[in-house]
Amino acid sequence: MRLIGTEVEYGMLVEGKGPSDQMDQAAALVRACALPHVTGWDYRVEDPRSDLRGYRVKQLAVDPEDARYDRACPERPAEDLRSDRVLVNGARLYNDHGHPEYATPECVSLRELVAHERAGERIVLECARAHAERLGVPVRIYKNNTDFHGMSYGAHESYLFAREVPFERLQAGLIPFLVTRQIYAGAGKVGVEPPETDGALFQLSQRADFCAEEASVDTLYRRPILNTRDEPHADPRRHRRLHVICGDANLSPFALRLKVGATALVLSLLEKGWQPPFALRKPVDAIKHVSRDPELRWLVETDDGRTIPAVDVQRIYLAAARERGVDAFPEYREVAADWEETLNALERDPFSLADRLDWVAKRQLLEVYREAEGLSWDDATLRSLDLEYHNIDPEEGLFYALEAEGAIRPVVTEEETRRAMHTPPAGTRAAARGACVARFGPAIRAISWNHILLDGAFLDLGSLVTRPGEGDGVPERVAEAVAAIERAASPADLAGLEMVTSRAY
Repeated sequence: MRLIGTEVEYGMLVEGKGPSDQMDQAAALVRACALPHVTGWDYRVEDPRSDLRGYRVKQLAVDPEDARYDRACPERPAEDLRSDRVLVNGARLYNDHGHPEYATPECVSLRELVAHERAGERIVLECARAHAERLGVPVRIYKNNTDFHGMSYGAHESYLFAREVPFERLQAGLIPFLVTRQIYAGAGKVGVEPPETDGALFQLSQRADFCAEEASVDTLYRRPILNTRDEPHADPRRHRRLHVICGDANLSPFALRLKVGATALVLSLLEKGWQPPFALRKPVDAIKHVSRDPELRWLVETDDGRTIPAVDVQRIYLAAARERGVDAFPEYREVAADWEETLNALERDPFSLADRLDWVAKRQLLEVYREAEGLSWDDATLRSLDLEYHNIDPEEGLFYALEAEGAIRPVVTEEETRRAMHTPPAGTRAAARGACVARFGPAIRAISWNHILLDGAFLDLGSLVTRPGEGDGVPERVAEAVAAIERAASPADLAGLEMVTSRAY
């Protein structure tokens, strides 16, 4: 099984506030979190300029519009602006450049991941309601990727994979897959950004408009299809982390599980040395073309001059996953079956997938209104309804209205989602992190994905990370660590654990 996680940046609208207020408002929203938590995220172990291709870039690209708003913001200490919270469920909540961001705890189960991402929606909504009560004005939160004014924010995925996979193999193997998986992973979008470019249409993806490079380390501007940031948050000699930033934020639990599950299967293929039998010509153009194709044929051009449908590209990856047995775990066999069923339906009748795929559910919902009112796709009313599809307040959001009507296929139960708000996944290092936050919160001086510095002890979580197929007893070691933390009277009582040292930080 593979260590996986997601990070969702939420759109935020605070009545009476403008773009220059976003940083302070997002930070205040995060600080409104009432769940047990600790602060003190350790940024010293992070290096967003480190590149998978073996070098470190001098600087990251900055969106000029973002920079203008940043200059308008009053100076604040970095820790105040970030307002990091590490929660008892092992997750991280913080302000990322004016957006509340929720990073799930590390999971190995796709079902757990879906529950924890949905738990993030609930947690951010609770923060928004508390913040709104303090301000005395409405605060609305959107799980989407665009403000429809040229600004985008991300829904990132993280997958731990083997360090020895050469970057060239990773790039060649992932680009065709990432360009075409939007046919089931896209969240749907009214119009095009910038709007001067043939804006009167409904497209598959909210993020495709903002992909400007095939591969790069940047995340805030000229975003790539393949992000090359090299921050494994684990032993860098053994691990890499694939940081996917070209995908959409999914509300549909089925689409979320399929997106992450299929990507994990493709990584397993690449670790086994498999490569697709072609490359795409002009991938940046291709990701936009697939998203914007009004005929839903989704054709891409290969480097040898052929033109093939995106559905067939995905079938090649699915067939390879089955032939090489990377779907051996029952949960991934289920994903492979859903992958096949979805591709068949996309080929036969895409609109039969309205209970599973965000872009289909949204398009059908908007199509009814559009036809009744005689509107074209460039009408501002449709953009407003598009935005309300992503409103995470169940009393206002259109997706949640569909879910309440039973029109959306479930993946996890309400009980699983509620439990995930307070309980970390049992089999990963997140369980030890959550236990430490709950048991020794006041004693924690610094915390990250891979370590915790407490008064008198340093907890190294690296031994609780494994690669797929290693089977080295990680769940058992996690259980041992959690039990030790829960019975300890103080951090000093953890000295017997192999992962605890007293080294100076």
